[in-house]
Amino acid sequence: MTWDWQVFCRDDLDMEVVKGCFGENGSTTYLDWMLSAWGWTISVSLSALAIALLLGFIVGAIRTLPHQPMLVRLGNAWVELFRNIPLLVQIFLWYHVAPTFVPVLRDVSGFFLVVCALGVFTSARIAEQVRSGIESLPKGQRYAGLALGFTTIQCYRYVLLPMAFRIIIPPLTSESMNVVKNSSVAFAVSIAELTMFAMQAQEETSRGVEIYLAVTSLYIITAFAINRIMAFIEKRTQIPGFISSAQGGH
Repeated sequence: MTWDWQVFCRDDLDMEVVKGCFGENGSTTYLDWMLSAWGWTISVSLSALAIALLLGFIVGAIRTLPHQPMLVRLGNAWVELFRNIPLLVQIFLWYHVAPTFVPVLRDVSGFFLVVCALGVFTSARIAEQVRSGIESLPKGQRYAGLALGFTTIQCYRYVLLPMAFRIIIPPLTSESMNVVKNSSVAFAVSIAELTMFAMQAQEETSRGVEIYLAVTSLYIITAFAINRIMAFIEKRTQIPGFISSAQGGH
C-alpha cells in the first residue's frame, strides 16, 4: 500500500500540489479545508456543551426539589423525552419540523439549530448526573444551609451544587468528550465539520485512508484536550479529605 500524505497539499479545484500546503490568493488546499472543518467541530461542540451544562444543572437541581412534585415531574419529563429520542432524529426535528411551528426559526442558521439539538440532548444526560450527585450528598448538607438562613435557591447555589459538581466531574468528563463525538451528526444538515469534510474529500481524492486517519486524529486530540482540562478542574476543585456517600463515605 502506498501512502500519499501530499493529498492535503493539493488544491481542492485543480488537484495541483501547493508549496507549503496552505492555499494563497483565494486557493484552498485540503489542509485548509480540514482545519476549517476542525474549527466548526470545536465550535459546535463547545457551544452545545455550554447549553448542556446550563440546562443540565438547572433541570438536575429541579428534579431534587423537596415538596415540589410538579417541578420534579417536569424535570423528569425533560430527561426522559430528550434522552430517549435518537440525536439524529432530534436534529432533523429542529431543522425541518420546528421552523414549521415557530416561523422565526426559518431565518436561523443551521449551525444554531444543530447546537440547540445537541445541547438539549446532552442536557438530559447531564441532568441525570446532577440529580445523582445531589442525592448522593448527606441530607444534613441541605438542612445546614437552610438552618443558616439560606433560601432554597441560595442553598443550591452555595452548598449543594458546588459539592455535587465535584462528585460528578468524572462522568461529566465522559459526557463532555461525547459531545465532540456526537457533533459529527451535524453533517446531516450540511454543517462543514470534520465528518462532512472526510466524506467529501474522500470522494474527490479517493484517498480515504489518509483522510480518515487525519480526521480521526483530530477527533482524538480534541477529546483528549477536554479530558485534560476536566482533569485539571477536578484537581483544582478537590476538597482534601472529602469522600462522598457515592464513593463509600458516610
